[in-house]
Amino acid sequence: MKYISLPEEKESCRQLSFYLAMEEYVARHIDEPDSFFLWQVNPTVIFGRNQVMENEVDIAYCQEHGIEMYRRKSGGGCVYADRGNIMMSYITNEENVALAFSRFTGMLVLVLRRLGIEAVCTSHNDIMIGDRKVSGTAFYHLPGRSIVHSTMLYDTNMQHMTNAITPSHEKLEKKGIESVRQRITLLKDYINLTPDDFKLFVRQTLCSGEYRLSASDVKGIERIEQDYLRKEFIYRL
Repeated sequence: MKYISLPEEKESCRQLSFYLAMEEYVARHIDEPDSFFLWQVNPTVIFGRNQVMENEVDIAYCQEHGIEMYRRKSGGGCVYADRGNIMMSYITNEENVALAFSRFTGMLVLVLRRLGIEAVCTSHNDIMIGDRKVSGTAFYHLPGRSIVHSTMLYDTNMQHMTNAITPSHEKLEKKGIESVRQRITLLKDYINLTPDDFKLFVRQTLCSGEYRLSASDVKGIERIEQDYLRKEFIYRL
């Protein structure tokens, strides 16, 4: 599996819409059977393609605290991400949804177990440590290609996470929990690696070789990104 890297020598932190567009660009234009890349963003809420934004996000809180809000084209639930989250993108020729999910979550479990963490995958394609979630995944299909992306909770601003996302009381009661905090765990509590060390370990474990995008590729990504920035797409106007 090839690691997809950007042309700039020093890693930058772009807005989340760029990385969603980067996944799509790689799927459409890069001829590799399996590709992977890691990324991080400033405080951001990401909700699924079919979700009603107002039901999942505390919009006023996000606006007050400078938390960006984006809709993705994959399904799944609403998540909060910041520089403490390691975001992962997997692009594959595998069109079978179950197999693509299984392959990717299997890779993530392998990485964590090689670090001595007894992680497991659930039937909902979440990665669990004990009874708490450390990673969730979502899927987006293009003709002949599949995109699976995930969050890996290394660390996070817990105040923002618990206030920016507003899961329904019914959902919380159904799971028998009282807060978002009780549903998740942080990777930093299990390993002594820094976020950069962890990212390097993931890359070295899963990837062989690199595909470096060109400046022209970046312009192509930025053109796709405009679709994710349209208010009609984000707010479903």
